[in-house]
Amino acid sequence: MSKRDYYEVLGVSRNASQEEIKKAYRKLARKYHPDVNPGDKEAENRFKEVKEAYEVLSDKEKRAQYDQFGHTGAGSEAFGGFGGFGGGAGSFTRDFGDFGDIFDMFFGESGRRDHYRPQQGNDIQVELEIDFEKAAFGWKTEIKIPRKEACPTCGGSGARPGTRPSTCSVCGGTGKIRSTQSTPLGHFQTVRTCTNCGGEGKVITSPCGKCHGTGMVQDISKISIKIPAGVDDGTRLRVAGEGEPGMRGGPPGDLYVVIRVKPHPLFKRKGNDVISELPISIVQAALGDEVQVPTLDGKVKLKIPPGTQSETFFRLRGKGIPHLRGYGRGDHHVKIRVVTPVNLSEKQEKILRELGKTLKEENMKFNSNEEKGFFKKMKNAFMG
Repeated sequence: MSKRDYYEVLGVSRNASQEEIKKAYRKLARKYHPDVNPGDKEAENRFKEVKEAYEVLSDKEKRAQYDQFGHTGAGSEAFGGFGGFGGGAGSFTRDFGDFGDIFDMFFGESGRRDHYRPQQGNDIQVELEIDFEKAAFGWKTEIKIPRKEACPTCGGSGARPGTRPSTCSVCGGTGKIRSTQSTPLGHFQTVRTCTNCGGEGKVITSPCGKCHGTGMVQDISKISIKIPAGVDDGTRLRVAGEGEPGMRGGPPGDLYVVIRVKPHPLFKRKGNDVISELPISIVQAALGDEVQVPTLDGKVKLKIPPGTQSETFFRLRGKGIPHLRGYGRGDHHVKIRVVTPVNLSEKQEKILRELGKTLKEENMKFNSNEEKGFFKKMKNAFMG
């Protein structure tokens, strides 16, 4: 089966520029790549065809040969099969570092190139314990965090003051080392990170005595932070740019502060509402009373109506937690707990016994049919 014209495969004219050829190849390779079309044999064959066409037309010598002789004729062995490996021992050099375009399209360039680019510094996360009230109404404070800083002695260069890093003699400052290997299939050139400079392109011959050539030192930094009103336990606050410094001129990382709210002796939080318990005596519950209730805003008056039962809730509107980054506040819910008296004096016992004699079932006012029915069942159970 005859091969299609390489220009036709890529969909470009015969006088297309290298940039146009590369652009067409990227578009088609992205479309037919096996990772995008798993199990599609036709797409796989098209991908091989596109790559073969690009490897010929992207090389000036191979393209000139192809323009003159086509798929057959002098030098045809160079295009014999996919990647130039098909019809014999082709004599060409391939730089895997320069032919990484298809790898970059699907996996990004980080694996090959990010090592030489500016890199953002690491993020830092710390926990901060605060009081219940400070979480409710917000707070400004200053915290101390351990983090790496640019060495003050060498200014972050890593070199002893008065000296500077020198260009790596092994890679010539490129950070890469190229090596060529001859095989029966041709000459292959590979590119790897320079082991002498670690890919930096520079080496420090006289390292700084304080940071030992790293350019960084561990330090304790003071950071001012503002805790917004309404934060809850576990809230994670981001302070941009207060992480560790970047590498090779990259931006710093961020600081994340995880809020831990201390338990309050009186209040519990449920969403933006506050819940507290209020113990009252049986006299207050029976006759009613006006009491002082502690809230986040201080003590407020609460009227207890006569006949209040234990477990009854009263709501104090707008006395709860402020809405985080919003308007308004939750409510404060007061749960009544009627306390049974203990360690009564003889006089108190006598009064209660007299009271008990007057509180016969038929004279008691029940709050509900359910309570009335309960007492009837108790009477039937013990009296028959």
